[in-house]
Amino acid sequence: MAELFKNIYNKHFFDGCAKALKCVLNDFDESLFLSQIFDSEWENREIKQRMRHSTTILKNFLPPDYPSAISKILELINHVRETPYFWAIKQKSDTQYGLSLEYAFLGDFVEQYGLNDFQTSVKAIEEITQFVSCEGPVRPFIIKYPKEMMAQMLLWSKHTNQWVRRLSSEGCRPRLPWCIAIPSLKENPLPIIPILENLKNDSSLFVRKSVANNLNDIAKDNPSVVLDLVKQWQGTSKNCDWIIKHGSRTLLKQGNVTLMEQFGFDTKSEVSIQNFEVLTPIVHIGKSLEFCFTLLNQNKTKTNIRLEYGLYYQKANGTLSKKVYKISEKEYAENSSTQIFRKQSFRQITTRKFHLGLHQVSIIVNGKEFEKYNFTLA
Repeated sequence: MAELFKNIYNKHFFDGCAKALKCVLNDFDESLFLSQIFDSEWENREIKQRMRHSTTILKNFLPPDYPSAISKILELINHVRETPYFWAIKQKSDTQYGLSLEYAFLGDFVEQYGLNDFQTSVKAIEEITQFVSCEGPVRPFIIKYPKEMMAQMLLWSKHTNQWVRRLSSEGCRPRLPWCIAIPSLKENPLPIIPILENLKNDSSLFVRKSVANNLNDIAKDNPSVVLDLVKQWQGTSKNCDWIIKHGSRTLLKQGNVTLMEQFGFDTKSEVSIQNFEVLTPIVHIGKSLEFCFTLLNQNKTKTNIRLEYGLYYQKANGTLSKKVYKISEKEYAENSSTQIFRKQSFRQITTRKFHLGLHQVSIIVNGKEFEKYNFTLA
């Protein structure tokens, strides 16, 4: 079984953290710190609860006034950067999250205790995010200080450090997963657009991915804003073309006709499916759904086709919930017939709970959904 994500917070990490704290804090008591971290409830806490608990315990050992505490946190970061442990983490880290995800509670400290000290906190976030991403901690500041914070995010979009530039986009995503939403930006995302304009050709792939993900968030509440940007950015550069395509994925899965045609998929073309067959009408947990069909391109010219399938999962209340999966996007020859075979795993995963009973599967061609077919998960 894979290691639980919450166990990134473990004894090995906190032993190293305690040694680093001892180097920057006078009279730091390592044993007391570790005993307070690993209290009687530790094993029952999930990852965000462990992070918040670590933040609370850290406060007990830092100077009582907030600016002095932040000064020690920044001193801690500088010390950790010089340790062999940090460089070992850096070599193994998923750079999407920064250089040391375990230290995310340092950003959480700013979120929890610095909301009333805007200037100190903004400077701290700019430094900490270069060590571990502050995409979550920055969001309460956007909510409390919308104009001031979005102006700061715009400045950060031109920062020399890629992690600060990424924060300027990632931090203001209206619907960032695992974090609080930003209602004002869900309602009106226009303050975000100048930031994305600055970043659309950024040299860092991680920054450009964030731009695309921000567009995808915006599309869920304000599709017209994204449609306008697609028209403006399309063809201006390879980076922009990739960003708008990836950022349009939700609208494409929804079969948005305007967007389909903008990307060259003719929603009125003569394309159909035949011989759809569910090869595994009963699927057991841990096994796969298997199905096949024939794609007919009856057009007299080559045709760009976006081919997907819709999977209707059984929910706990007995209703079905649709999720769309892409098969391919490519050009099919005129008057062609293509056999397609697909498998969809029902292996148990932590991000989805399966419910037994009726499920359905359908084929989607250029946004048009064909007949649904039943199968049973047992």
